[in-house]
Amino acid sequence: MTTSLYTDPLFLRHEPGRGHPESPTRLRVILDDLEARPVPGTQWQRSRPASDAQIEAVHTPAYHARLRAMAGRTAQLDPDTALSPDSYQAAVLAAGAAVAAVEAVWAGRARNAFALVRPPGHHAERSEAMGFCLLNNAAIAAESARVLGARRVMVLDWDVHHGNGKQHIFEHRPDVLYLSAHQFPFYPGTGAPDEVGRGGGVGFTVNCALPSGQDDADYGAVFADLFLPVARQFRPDLILVSAGFDAHEADPLASMRVTDGGFAAMAHALRALADELCGGKLVLLLEGGYDLRALPASVRACVEVLTGKAAAFPTGARRSRDAIVASQRALSPFWRFP
Repeated sequence: MTTSLYTDPLFLRHEPGRGHPESPTRLRVILDDLEARPVPGTQWQRSRPASDAQIEAVHTPAYHARLRAMAGRTAQLDPDTALSPDSYQAAVLAAGAAVAAVEAVWAGRARNAFALVRPPGHHAERSEAMGFCLLNNAAIAAESARVLGARRVMVLDWDVHHGNGKQHIFEHRPDVLYLSAHQFPFYPGTGAPDEVGRGGGVGFTVNCALPSGQDDADYGAVFADLFLPVARQFRPDLILVSAGFDAHEADPLASMRVTDGGFAAMAHALRALADELCGGKLVLLLEGGYDLRALPASVRACVEVLTGKAAAFPTGARRSRDAIVASQRALSPFWRFP
């Protein structure tokens, strides 16, 4: 089986404004790179729109109706989030690409998949746009996986910004495990280690609130000491990744020190975990990443891992240790740690 790559030209027609960091050029440089030097073992797939039912399983019908009413218009939804005439259709198609990727992997038509979409989604709340995001692609994909028959879905977010939308959508539920490693304190201000879920979902939200300056080895410690032990106890039927690349050392919007190799190591750890726990069912969804050289290089590194290349975290100082311990303490009533 191949690694399926999902995209569509419509994603390039979402225009949040001149000078906006979430520009069409972000996706264009990724696609140009992968088309100029194809990764063996990949196959391109076209996207399809998410259905109203798929969107409204995550977002309120009233919010969806407001977005739909703005199709064909320009609008400013918050200080960071703008619509151009094609933005609503692009957002529906981005969510649909995420769902299609999940369906292909779940049905065994693809070994794994990467949905190269925009606008991104992980900040979108149930009833509002936020932080460049209109529809929560990963949340819609996770809910679709549950409809397909996945009893437990794991959603890991390595974007440098906390995925507040996914956390709030699923924090009351034990069937979706949400894990996030993010710079803290930082936009959007959520994601403290004591945010572990609510009600019946207590213990199924895992936040590693990292200080700035963390490198590949520091993220490796987060995976080894926090994320992987929890994941093995949760035993997901499918793994989704909100793959933002703004923790890269070259990114202009944050202050982390991850390299292309660090992202490859994260992807490899999750590919191995998926092989171990859920028959390899792994789907990556593009979120942030704003350096136009680092972004295509990091995406390529992850695609190569999806098709079989090995990658490993370097050893070194574990400056993430205090953040890991804070998360372990908050989660110790629910999970065991080495």
